[in-house]
Amino acid sequence: QVQLVESGGGLVQAGGSLRLSCVASGRTVSNYAMGWFRQAPGKEREFVAAISWSGGNTAYADSVTGRFTISRDNAKNTLYLRMNSLKPEDTAVYYCASRGAKFSALQRVGHDYDYWGQGTQVTVSS
Repeated sequence: QVQLVESGGGLVQAGGSLRLSCVASGRTVSNYAMGWFRQAPGKEREFVAAISWSGGNTAYADSVTGRFTISRDNAKNTLYLRMNSLKPEDTAVYYCASRGAKFSALQRVGHDYDYWGQGTQVTVSS
């Protein structure tokens, strides 16, 4: 059974930083493309970042490029999202997700991911 558990969210002032973690169980993260998505109140879920199964390719939404970094620690079976220069518009629940098939390509669309965590709240105050 696949489980993804996020942590690291919280309240931070604009300009601050946070690092989100997503611990996976039931699968080895180095075999699967994984991503981060977010959903703000009243808005649709949106893509934030993704990393390929090999770790060699990453992708970011335009709104976070240059500020956020997705990475992975294979030994800890954990996905990370480092968020710098946070803005109030980054406020949302952040979800990690994993593609279902091994060695499949990273994707920017949520419905291409089969497993999701419960989410962690990030609130950025102005």
